[in-house]
Amino acid sequence: MLDSENTHDSLQSLNVSKIEWTRIGIASFPLLVVLLCSSSPAADTKDQRGRPNFIFVLGEAQGWASMSVETDAGNLQSKSDFFETPTLERLADDGMRFASFYAPSPRCTPSRVAYVTGKSPAQLHMTFTSNRGSPGRKVLEPIPSLEMPLKEITVAEVLKPAGYVSAHFGKWHMGRTNPSKHGFIESDGATSNGGPDNSRNPNPKQAYAITQRGIDFMSRQVKAGKPFYLQISHYGGRSAADALRSTYDAVLARGGRDERRAGAAAVVLDMDTMIRMLLAKVDQLGIADNTYFIYTADHGTPGRNGPLQGGKGGLWEGGIRIPLIIRGPGIAAGICSRVRVTGVDLFPTIAELAGVSKSVSKDVEGGSLVPVLMNRGQGDVKRSREELVFHFPHYDKDSLGPASALLLGNYKLVRPYETDARLLFDLSNDIGERRNLAAAMPDKVKEFDTRLTKYLASVNAQMPTRNGNAAPKDREANQPDQAQGQRGQGGRGKNGRGKGGAGVIFRLLDTDRDGQLSSKEIDNAVITLKKLDKNKDGILSAEELRIQGDRREDDARRKGEGGNRNQSDQDGGRRQRRPNG
Repeated sequence: MLDSENTHDSLQSLNVSKIEWTRIGIASFPLLVVLLCSSSPAADTKDQRGRPNFIFVLGEAQGWASMSVETDAGNLQSKSDFFETPTLERLADDGMRFASFYAPSPRCTPSRVAYVTGKSPAQLHMTFTSNRGSPGRKVLEPIPSLEMPLKEITVAEVLKPAGYVSAHFGKWHMGRTNPSKHGFIESDGATSNGGPDNSRNPNPKQAYAITQRGIDFMSRQVKAGKPFYLQISHYGGRSAADALRSTYDAVLARGGRDERRAGAAAVVLDMDTMIRMLLAKVDQLGIADNTYFIYTADHGTPGRNGPLQGGKGGLWEGGIRIPLIIRGPGIAAGICSRVRVTGVDLFPTIAELAGVSKSVSKDVEGGSLVPVLMNRGQGDVKRSREELVFHFPHYDKDSLGPASALLLGNYKLVRPYETDARLLFDLSNDIGERRNLAAAMPDKVKEFDTRLTKYLASVNAQMPTRNGNAAPKDREANQPDQAQGQRGQGGRGKNGRGKGGAGVIFRLLDTDRDGQLSSKEIDNAVITLKKLDKNKDGILSAEELRIQGDRREDDARRKGEGGNRNQSDQDGGRRQRRPNG
């Protein structure tokens, strides 16, 4: 388990190891203020009060019901009894939370790019985190772009002409182009899952460090009298090694049922503490009445997300329905809005609050939330289309396979691309997506299907195609059982990412399994491939590749299954019943 004496000592003054937290004003924590502030008085902020500041904190894989505050007020199933997030509770009490907020994608890179551009993954052709493909499966996945195009205007770039200074600290994961090329004056660089120190896993010192860099950035901008946009993206993690030891020990002490679950809870609590640090600095700088604070995540958590179906890597509600909390001037406190919103709405929202809406391109898909934020959570979001569309034409962690989904009114249509079947759910009384209404409501299915086709064509979305060379078992298998839910976590066979060809070679060379080939892995490619030539004839046959690919995927599946057996639900251990039809 990683730890840092300096980090530990500093956070001790924040009472990190104490789980119960009396919700009183953060400014009344003297030790916290001593940690964050210099001895000099707060800087004069009158020069920047014409435009508000923005702090956008992005969590990693946050479940809809994995906070200790009800995401949907009055719905006890929308909060966790085990994961504790006292700062997010306070943020929700002081601001507005959204019960029906949707990430742009069930995967990291597509969501992150959509947040900063206001455009959907389908429109950007950035629908997945790698382009390795699945050549042996029933449908062929399109090859997505992995790099945010320089031509795309980000939120940082649209704010810059108005005098804003923008920074991004933490996980970037939007390609290998430095954030400075996208308008972020300060950043940690084009980091991925490993962070700036390129470690295999995220670690608690990074969570503390990126927060401290954000605090330093805020202080300098306030002193200079400049409005700022600060984006902090946590690396997350789900094990004890990713949390501070003091936090992890405290979670165990209060009844953590197993180490893996306690580790995930400790990571979330560490992030919550980092948010507390940011809010304390905002108070100390005297800019709380001129600063909007936004918290959300990139997608749902892996595994179960009860009461929702599915999780990361699939278009069930558990993969894309996540928390969103916004606090700031003009926003009524303690409001839970049930207006349906999505990640592409944040870009135009920030632009309107900053007074730069006229600079937002017409092809931005999102609509501003300002009418809702300033009307106690009521009202409408004006977009070019009524419906919300989610396009995920890839094999990943869910048995559904490549699919698209459309939400309109109370209903959600899911279109799997391996079959001609359609799934239709009434989310107003079936949030768990257990009852497929497609057969009972053919007209609704037809209407939604037509809308979906029209949208995908309008953005020139990349589509999967039927694979005439699919393995025989894949021609017969992988028929989704109407609303069958998530069956596995990847690996070989119907739940995995396919085998054969370039996909196998890529996986064999990708030794750290981060979805990319580093220069070191490329340098070692010849050595790796020679090892696969078992008969030493100087020729690498397809059979030798297949055998090694199968072994690699079997190992991955065994590890995944072992983890799944030991891992309780992130929502507090609740297990959901699988639907029958």
